[in-house]
Amino acid sequence: MPQPLRTFRAALLALALPAAALAQTGGAQIQFGPKQDPNQPVQVTADQLSVNQAAGTALFTGHVVVGQGDMRMTAPWVQVDYAKATGGGRGTISLVHAKNGVTITTPTEAAEGKDAVYTVSTGIVVMTGDVVLTQGQNAMSGQRLDIDMTKGTGVMTGRVQTVFHPAAKPGATQATKP
Repeated sequence: MPQPLRTFRAALLALALPAAALAQTGGAQIQFGPKQDPNQPVQVTADQLSVNQAAGTALFTGHVVVGQGDMRMTAPWVQVDYAKATGGGRGTISLVHAKNGVTITTPTEAAEGKDAVYTVSTGIVVMTGDVVLTQGQNAMSGQRLDIDMTKGTGVMTGRVQTVFHPAAKPGATQATKP
């Protein structure tokens, strides 16, 4: 079989396999960052903070950065909900809701969307609204990205589109443009 035809068939097969996986799962399953421990401290930095003790919420606005381990979440608006404390103690962070343009980064990727909700106790992040995920040169977009930070996995759903750049084989030469 001639080399160009073999290369074309390999590329066609590489494109068909992710499509078959999407058809079976209802979304694109992906690796997402290193596994995170949801028990690590959560740090929040912002221009302004408003606390509502009665509701158990804290509203951070202006250049908000939320960090936990290797994960960073940035947004202009973040509300932190606290679980009710037992025995008069201090409540723990239960939910982080970011909106109006959210970016989540790890050492190996970045995801952007309109909104994100992070359930700290489970390590689950749900991003919604025109979500774009980049991993190196590869990119994926959809309407929703569910990330399990404890497993380092995610599922993209909602008219998923992908662009994959295959890794070059060692010793392979790349074609040059004329």
